[in-house]
Amino acid sequence: MAALEEEFTLSGVPLGAGPDGLLGVEPSDRTDQFLVTDSGRTVILYKVSDQKPLGSWSVKQGQIITCPAVCNFQTGEYIVVHDDRVLRIWNNEDVNLDKVFKATLSAEVCRIHSVQGTEPLVLFKKGAIRGLEALLAEPQQKIETVISDEEIIKWTKIFMVFRHPVLIFITEKHGNYFAYVQMFNSRILSKYTLLPGQEEKSAIQSFTASADRKFISLMSLSSDGCIYETLIPTHPSDREKNQVVVRSLLLKAVVSGDVRNGVALSVLDQDHIAVLGTPLSASKECLSIWNIKFQTLQASKDLPQGTSGQLWYYGENLFMLHGKFLTVIPYKCEVSSLAGALGKLKHSYEPGSHAVPHFVNWETSQEYGPGSQNSEQSRNLRTRKVEVSLQPAVSASAQLLLTIKNDTEKHIEVELRKFLAIKQTPEFHTTIGDIVTGLLGRCKAEPSFYPRNCLMQLIQTHVLSYSLCPGLMEVALEKTDVQILQLCLQQFPDIPESVTCACLKIFLSIGDDSLQETDISTESVFDYSGTVRDEKMEEQTEIMENGFNPEEDNSNKEKPQGTTEETTLSPVTPKRAALLRNAVLHSAYSEAFLLPHLKDIPAQHVTLFLQYLYFLYLKCSENATMTLPGIQPPTLNQIMDWICLLLDANFTVVVMIPEAKRLLINLYKFVKAQISVYSELNKIEVSFRELQKLNQEKNNTELYSIEVLELF
Repeated sequence: MAALEEEFTLSGVPLGAGPDGLLGVEPSDRTDQFLVTDSGRTVILYKVSDQKPLGSWSVKQGQIITCPAVCNFQTGEYIVVHDDRVLRIWNNEDVNLDKVFKATLSAEVCRIHSVQGTEPLVLFKKGAIRGLEALLAEPQQKIETVISDEEIIKWTKIFMVFRHPVLIFITEKHGNYFAYVQMFNSRILSKYTLLPGQEEKSAIQSFTASADRKFISLMSLSSDGCIYETLIPTHPSDREKNQVVVRSLLLKAVVSGDVRNGVALSVLDQDHIAVLGTPLSASKECLSIWNIKFQTLQASKDLPQGTSGQLWYYGENLFMLHGKFLTVIPYKCEVSSLAGALGKLKHSYEPGSHAVPHFVNWETSQEYGPGSQNSEQSRNLRTRKVEVSLQPAVSASAQLLLTIKNDTEKHIEVELRKFLAIKQTPEFHTTIGDIVTGLLGRCKAEPSFYPRNCLMQLIQTHVLSYSLCPGLMEVALEKTDVQILQLCLQQFPDIPESVTCACLKIFLSIGDDSLQETDISTESVFDYSGTVRDEKMEEQTEIMENGFNPEEDNSNKEKPQGTTEETTLSPVTPKRAALLRNAVLHSAYSEAFLLPHLKDIPAQHVTLFLQYLYFLYLKCSENATMTLPGIQPPTLNQIMDWICLLLDANFTVVVMIPEAKRLLINLYKFVKAQISVYSELNKIEVSFRELQKLNQEKNNTELYSIEVLELF
């Protein structure tokens, strides 16, 4: 049985695909990363699990890329050809393709092939093949002509057979098709003429192939909507003679003959193929998976925005251009069996036994001969079928927990998204806790396994707490995942003070470059970095804070140096400010438990945090409401409390740091200003009390009077 899962796009930016679609999608030397080449000037490196690009390179205006970029698995470098003859080689650190290695070749290149275990191979438009190293040693070497005049290469693919590369390419001339097979272990090039079968009376529109040790299975999708197969031997009997092979019908009428945007097919495994095109019974394009062993349709997905008629597959992902966006559709193909082709059994459990397998493997019955043992097994099978039908199906949460134990991160993410879409039950919060526990258990067992997207989805259900899944923040701290830590601090109400301090240490110590690469929302952080004060403000000799001038004190007539600069420039970047302001300052704590852990923070980080808190205080003082702009800003009381906590815990250390001297002086003046403000407020309070008494007397006598009170 095969299944197509929920699709997703790799980028919200439309790709520069021409009328013929993309040039290609090729794997990188790193897992989950792919090179996408559009039909113009650009190569983009995508990471599928993150659904975003990691890098982009373009040739300059006036040049055009003419074959898909590939990765050299031996060196980790990328290779592309533009303007048919110019070869470029670069790596991730390079920015401008115009400044990377360049080699101008003597003949036009059709395609570069690169697979694990061998050097890249360059196929020229006239059929000659060269290894990359030999070609770079002498770029202007003479390239021989292999195919005849008017022959055009239509399709090409590379395989590894007996650890040696085998390259096949198909040519067309006047409606006739020829297959060339190059064996690199023996340096033999064999040519085959592809003859149509008796039932085939149409043009070929797409090719795909698979290989084993004896044959290359070449499949073709024709304009009549049928799929044909041709078996080409990997070791030809007559190497000198032009041999003839016949195409035979494999699947009948899988797509409509009325094709507007082209069709495509890909071999997924020995029993399944994927077909992209318009089915006979529909008007819109769709992607379908067929079981060629049992001639049945296994899965189908509509593509209403249309495609370019191109299809690529790597691992368990299918790539295509859906509309203007590159779309990935994960798929699953299980072992082909008759039961799987006819229908899927329900997942069921028997008490004290293992789960019933998804499919019945009918081939296992061949081990038993006729007799009493076989008949007894049949009776037991019938009994078991009745018992299975009476037992309830496994719950969605139990199926998801089983998926978490064995499947890939991407498949788990898709299944989790389906589970969260189901209507919530009363035990939903405990189920979410079990799912998080299952994910964290596998994280500890497999260090390379870290389902970050799944954990973020679960946190955003707003049903988790620290006590329900204490290992979650522990894993996030180990991975230095500041985005998950920020979400936990914002949503978990019961985080211990030790964990809060551990998060604070990471937020203060992580480098700005690492933060820049992290997807942290800064919408609620008001960006003061571009704030520029009026020049007249800089010329003022007095600084007003809370409506009071701290410099009126006769004991100190100097203006605080650097106050204007500290007010206008934030000491931290917006992303670090988002972590400190939206996560740490809003977290719940008890002073008695928090103070011991604050003493473990390095002095330079304490100074940085104090500078940012003082910056926030000055911003609060600039407006009459004494509040910060933005979504859910920290209050003045929260800012003051954190300043006091940090000074209580680290004053003896901070006072010895030269960099903190000016900050401490400003904080000292700030405290004096606050004392003066509250002193004047106390004086005003007496006057307000007198006014209150007068109001009471006026109410009692039902008379009024006008009096002038001098407060100062």
